[in-house]
Amino acid sequence: MRVCEQLKPRKVFAYFEEICKIPHGSGNTKEISDYCVDFAKTHNLRWMQDNKNNVIIFKDASKGYENSEPIILQGHMDMVCEKDDYIEIDFEKNGLSLYIEGDFLKAKGSTLGGDDGIALAYALAILEDDTILHPPLEVVFTVDEEIGMLGANDIDLSMLKGKKLLNIDSDKEGIFFTSCAGGLQADCHLPILWTKEEGTYYEIKITGLHGGHSGSEIHKEYGNAIVLLGRLLNRLRKEFSFSVETIYGGLKDNAIPREAICTICFKQDVSDTLEKKLSDQIFSFRQELQKEYHVTDSKIEILCGKQGAKVSDVLTSDSFFKILFMLRTMPWGVQHMSMDIENLVETSLNPGIMKLEKEYFSLCFTVRSSVTSRKYEVTERLSLFTEFLGGETIISGDYPAWEYKSDSSMRELITEIYQELFQEEPKIQAIHAGLECGIFSGKIKDLDCISFGPNNYDIHTPKERLSISSTERVWKLILEFLKRSK
Repeated sequence: MRVCEQLKPRKVFAYFEEICKIPHGSGNTKEISDYCVDFAKTHNLRWMQDNKNNVIIFKDASKGYENSEPIILQGHMDMVCEKDDYIEIDFEKNGLSLYIEGDFLKAKGSTLGGDDGIALAYALAILEDDTILHPPLEVVFTVDEEIGMLGANDIDLSMLKGKKLLNIDSDKEGIFFTSCAGGLQADCHLPILWTKEEGTYYEIKITGLHGGHSGSEIHKEYGNAIVLLGRLLNRLRKEFSFSVETIYGGLKDNAIPREAICTICFKQDVSDTLEKKLSDQIFSFRQELQKEYHVTDSKIEILCGKQGAKVSDVLTSDSFFKILFMLRTMPWGVQHMSMDIENLVETSLNPGIMKLEKEYFSLCFTVRSSVTSRKYEVTERLSLFTEFLGGETIISGDYPAWEYKSDSSMRELITEIYQELFQEEPKIQAIHAGLECGIFSGKIKDLDCISFGPNNYDIHTPKERLSISSTERVWKLILEFLKRSK
């Protein structure tokens, strides 16, 4: 029996479970794209698939809705692939292992991909069911949203006739987003040099952090493992003479890093006294962090393991100092709060991936802002900072902010329906995370957009969980909206 066999709405969860069987991390979307095309073929629906793997599926209107304005349903096919250390999963080849816990659907030890697999599941269930009343439907599935909205940037929408778009890519039921920040990816590269060194090597790992979405949760003060590792290395540098063999952390630029690791080498023979001093320094720093982050990251841990004696390539002292300087002085986190909307982050940047390769040390940032000039201002600071250290910054995935539309018939209708169905008033908000609505609005003149979705908690982390009951309520909301869009 399928894990989701008894869940309602039945077809929605059936499709979601099928989607979870298909590897569909960012950059690995061919199989999930072909799955959507095969669905369209099986159900005799007109479809388009471009060379980036974006898919558009069309369905004619229900009887009596033939003259209604088309509705665009939209979501993205890719997911953020994060996992716990103890889980053996190859996201390039393996599907997810689902299980139910109370009102929540989860994946064992990994992200669930409710962001944004649930949009695909809703849309496929609607496209399959000929009893659902709806105007003409134009269903758009994009790729690589999580790494810079690449699919939305590339897709040709000139064949669409709809001017109303339901973006099912938000994670809090009862909140309708009507504007979002723009963003870009900034990859900072520092050239490095190596030398051979014989000594005793230790691996140091900062782990156990909460992590989270670098847009919608950047203001929650979750610890960034990359930043904290830089802080620890600077502390140790003041007490010991050592070299660095490896340093890395984070998996996705748009996820707050939960873990960072380095390997250091003591050239001299390591005495019991030195080893105890190292242990004491790490213990003291861990106590500091546990006090500072006792609310947001209560399970933070620092592990230190002796690897033994060997000869290996290590960074030159000059290369290590440049990396350390970058980690300790780079701009990161919330930079500006909105002056127009209370408690909304305006501008931020997140160092999400740290790598040490043969010729370069690299840090990958997601930069976000609802004010275009400030998005480029903070990127300019980051670029100048990297240039000062002898490196370069490569910009990609630049996408615009989605501006608030004061006159929105969609917003009025969906608000009215929500109040009737659930006897409460929804919240109309802006979001700091990026949404594809801004790109779509630039491609379709006078587009009316709204972004919403069911409750999906701790996205971009292995703690991600999708509310079953909320998924059903949002399903009812979508169907009623389509029914009243005559």
